[in-house]
Amino acid sequence: MSTPPRRTAPSHVSPRPSPGTRARTRRQIGPFAVTPFRLLLALAFVSGPAYIGWAILRVRDSSQIPMVTTGFAVLGLAFAALSVGSAIRMWQVWQEGRQGQTLLLAAVGGISGMLALGSFAGTLVLSLVWGG
Repeated sequence: MSTPPRRTAPSHVSPRPSPGTRARTRRQIGPFAVTPFRLLLALAFVSGPAYIGWAILRVRDSSQIPMVTTGFAVLGLAFAALSVGSAIRMWQVWQEGRQGQTLLLAAVGGISGMLALGSFAGTLVLSLVWGG
């Protein structure tokens, strides 16, 4: 007995997705996809300096140094996360063969790593001043 020929859908009809899956729409701002990681980094880069500035300009009591210390710690974490993210993306771009973008990501990652170390050094110095 032979098997019946398979019926195929016409080429102008697209197959339906399975009922349990939904199409994901990516939110974008220009060429950049908006991800939770990027939103958190943007929030840290905006709120960290604002918090430090507010603590320096407006607070005039004994809680000023711990507030500035906390702001520098948040900035240090944000710069460290940007450095690690740049290193990961740099590796991916290097494997794709785009050397120009690899060099740019290496520079961004290196500079953000140095800024992270500077922020952590500021956190350490301020915490020693507060505790001393």
